[in-house]
Formats: sequence, C-alpha cells, structure tokens
Amino acid sequence: MQTTLRFIKGLLLGTAILVGCLGFMQLVPYGHDRSNPPVVAEPQWDSPRTRELAKRACFDCHSNETEWPWYAKVAPMSWVMERHVTVGRSVLNFSDWTRPYELAPEAGSKVIRREMPPSSYLVLHDHAKLTHAEKVDLARGLRLTMGLPWRE
Repeated sequence: MQTTLRFIKGLLLGTAILVGCLGFMQLVPYGHDRSNPPVVAEPQWDSPRTRELAKRACFDCHSNETEWPWYAKVAPMSWVMERHVTVGRSVLNFSDWTRPYELAPEAGSKVIRREMPPSSYLVLHDHAKLTHAEKVDLARGLRLTMGLPWRE
C-alpha cells in the first residue's frame, strides 16, 4: 500500500513537472516567426509537372509558401519547424530565385538518394511522399530546371 501510494505521488509529481516544462517552453520566443515573405522570383520550371512535384515535396521548407500546421505554434515543434524552414530557405528557396544557391545542383540527387524530403518530415506529411517514378521525375525536372544535364 505504501509503495503504491509513493508510486502514484511520484507519477503525479513527474506529470506536473512535465506539464510545467512544456508550459514554460511556450514562453521562449524562438519558433514564433511563422512568416512567409513575398515570392520574389521562381525558377523557369522545365515543366508544370516538376513544379507540382516540388510544391508537394519541397515547398514547405524550400519556398516562401510554407504551410504552417497547428503544431507549428507549440514548442518544441515550433522550434524544430522554424529551424528546418530557416535552413531550408537559406540552402534553396524556390521563391527567391534571384540568389545563387551553391547546393542547388545537388537537389535532384538528394531526392533520388531519399535524403530529401527528410523522413522526419514525411511522418506528418503524407502528401510529400513520392513514388519512385515521381522521385525520378522530380530529380530529372530539377536538374533540367537548373540548366543541368540529366544523368541516371
């Protein structure tokens, strides 16, 4: 009886601490900038199909057209999403094609190697899951859009 009571008290205390920590996390200002700057210039897509696949699988992190779901307002997920979008836009931003992107030529091969979109993103975004044929189409289209030759 005494052991059960001690276990319940410990469980309640642990739950209270967890809820308190989660509540405190909401006050941390990082992860609250869920803005979408205006679209400056998109690339000259090689085809509407490439744009459609890129929009489905890439635009949330690699454009200024990010769709911010409800959990993007709750820490610590807001922190993770803000970081992914900030880094994604800095590496390759389909909404600001006026800047040179050093890693842009690698985009197609990252899709083929299943590095993009990341599996952690795909867990909550079924629409971004591409078939093998769609990945090949996207990779080919991204290379052609960037003026690079396609090689399989």
